[in-house]
Amino acid sequence: MLMRTDPFRDLDRLTQQVFGTPARPVVMPMDAWREGDEFFAELDLPGIDPESLDLDIERNVVTVRASRPELDQGRSMIAAERTRGVFSRQLFLGENLDTDAIRADYRDGVLRLVIPVAEKAKPRKIEISRHDEHQAINA
Repeated sequence: MLMRTDPFRDLDRLTQQVFGTPARPVVMPMDAWREGDEFFAELDLPGIDPESLDLDIERNVVTVRASRPELDQGRSMIAAERTRGVFSRQLFLGENLDTDAIRADYRDGVLRLVIPVAEKAKPRKIEISRHDEHQAINA
């Protein structure tokens, strides 16, 4: 059987594994939104052992790390498109968020972060003091 070979095919595969493609990015896909006084971020991490998840915060940068075990080398794979090994993503948070009160939950392959708005950033009323402008003139 005659097979066509492409000397750049392996280089193209390596590039796609490192940088991803528009259809399959390497980074953790994320949705983020605000509801009232809380921000939400959901990161897709299917097939990740919860014990391998690591969440750190330094200043206003949240780093999510996860790992997926390498494939069994004895398998004859037909397709291997999921990221393997250790990977991470950083979220840069604004100063108006309360990073001391972040909550995290991992369920059904989705890591959900709930980040409350800091009290100092919430709108508040300022009381206006009033003084009488009419003062008695003593002669």
